[in-house]
Amino acid sequence: MVAFSRLSRSKIVNWWWTVDKVTLGLLMLIIFIGAFLVFSASPSVARTNNFSDYHFIKKQVVFILGALAILISVSMMRLKNIRRLSIIGYIVFLSLMIVTLFAGYETKGASRWIRVLGFTLQPSEFIKPTFVVVSAWLLEGAKKFDDFPGALLSTALYLLTITMLLLQPDIGMTVVVTAVWGFQLFLAGLPLILVSVMGLTAVLGGVGAYFTFSHFHDRVQQFLFSGGELSYQVQKSMEAFENGNLLGRGPGEGVVKLHLPDAHTDFIFAVAGEEFGVWLCLLIIAAFAVIVVRALYLSLKDNNLFIIYAASGLAASFGLQSIINMSSTLHLMPTKGMTLPFMSYGGSSIFASALGMGMLLALTRRNLSAEDKDI
Repeated sequence: MVAFSRLSRSKIVNWWWTVDKVTLGLLMLIIFIGAFLVFSASPSVARTNNFSDYHFIKKQVVFILGALAILISVSMMRLKNIRRLSIIGYIVFLSLMIVTLFAGYETKGASRWIRVLGFTLQPSEFIKPTFVVVSAWLLEGAKKFDDFPGALLSTALYLLTITMLLLQPDIGMTVVVTAVWGFQLFLAGLPLILVSVMGLTAVLGGVGAYFTFSHFHDRVQQFLFSGGELSYQVQKSMEAFENGNLLGRGPGEGVVKLHLPDAHTDFIFAVAGEEFGVWLCLLIIAAFAVIVVRALYLSLKDNNLFIIYAASGLAASFGLQSIINMSSTLHLMPTKGMTLPFMSYGGSSIFASALGMGMLLALTRRNLSAEDKDI
């Protein structure tokens, strides 16, 4: 039995006394709420697809257990191991993204998934956290060594990453990666004029995507010029929030989920709104917000540039993905096939979120830099 004394040299005990328990607790809360919502939303979807009622629930339990193992084990890592994991992970998942172009299968106008050992895998989900950490390492190198072209290498890595994302295509993921990378450059001291130029370039890129990718064009058209006529899923999502009102219809009492094909994935937030009302939606939003703000606060307290760039980038990525999912569910922006971290059903989504948040917990542990003076 492990004795949780501060004097113990055990790795587990050291992790317990140094990890940020507020962030860890909020992540566990989000995972618990997500599991309950998937339990409520997925039986109707399973029946529609001729599966048993508990098909998705059983798989999600396995995914959650795997995600918890990833989250805890990665959060115990030292800085040098986080760097190694990110570099190896980036290379592996970038290679798998290339494979999707030739051997992936297409869904909703995009080819982002491949089958590995009988499981469906979306490599682009794992590119986000690994890219953020590798980019942070390169930007830190540019500050530490005058002759190291870290910013140039980071730019090349960014261009390679978004090129692969656009070939799938995945506009939403491209937006997230671009915004997070720009945020990292801003923290690294990039002149404001260059940040403005990059922002303008991103806007022009969005206009170009509007005229290039048909599915993106259709979603923007539907959002801006529909004349109040909502797409089927968004209409049902808005009905769910109307039905839920302030206190909700009650656990398991939602009816809109019976008609939402993606109730257990992209529109899981609508299920929360209908069955539990505004109060749970606000709790979920608050949990995500506190995790992001606290991660930024803890990272900026450290004088290690790698920790600042990496932790801030991971927090921004986590928060931005959450905003995109909830905003599209509430019809505040065009719909995007982007999951709500730790809450939506799916192995790739929850494993990638666990990897990113595991690295964030590791980076924000107390005295982490002191442990790695030998790096």
